[in-house]
Amino acid sequence: MSILFEIEDGIANVTINRPERMNAVDPATEKELERIWAEIEADEAIRCVVLTGAGERAFSAGADMKSDSGKSGLEYWASLNPNGFGGIAMRQSLNVPVIARVNGLALGGGMEMVLGCDIVIASQTARFGLPEAKVGRLPLDGGMVMLQRLIPEKIAAGLMLTGRMMSAQDAATYGLVNAVVPAEKLDEEVQSWAQDIASCAPLSIKAIKATIRKTGHLTPHEARALSIPELITALESEDAKEGVTAFREKRAPQWRGC
Repeated sequence: MSILFEIEDGIANVTINRPERMNAVDPATEKELERIWAEIEADEAIRCVVLTGAGERAFSAGADMKSDSGKSGLEYWASLNPNGFGGIAMRQSLNVPVIARVNGLALGGGMEMVLGCDIVIASQTARFGLPEAKVGRLPLDGGMVMLQRLIPEKIAAGLMLTGRMMSAQDAATYGLVNAVVPAEKLDEEVQSWAQDIASCAPLSIKAIKATIRKTGHLTPHEARALSIPELITALESEDAKEGVTAFREKRAPQWRGC
């Protein structure tokens, strides 16, 4: 199977399982990823998602060059997935947090998938890059339009115009990565973040993610005044009352998601 998908205690694990191809994504894998993201969106029990690649060498090397569709550059651009590379790079409809567990190289589309995640935890051995220009291509599936919105413009331009790779520590310095840990500590760190998310009120988490994604282009005052549906649902929920009650009673809250 090109994708491993499992759910345990509200945490979904999505693993690109092509280590022999450095977890590069071919059309069949892309189609399966789209199916899985849609399944996750429809499952209210899922509280958090961890996206990673199998093995130790690569998170994902991006598009599988050996499975080139034969489309011209313009044809490929005209048929772009609106959700971005891997169905996640630019996805707006997913309302649960996605953690990128970056265990190695995240290149091209692999880095674009990282850009689409909410939290990024990287091994010290991880490397990031958008090397498309080196092979006459462009980072069309999210990288070229998203990277300069997430890190300083000059740093983003330098990466894309040279095809160089960025270390995990440099990525953390520029705010692209939340935590960098030794390879042997990667799973422990990822699980810590995932469990912290899963312990929070699910409607609050959805409202926070929606607000981040939908208001980044607004001024702070405009963003605060925006009545997005997820915000209203969280404010009117029984969980909002339960959280305060549990705090006062010095007990763990029992979230109902309503």
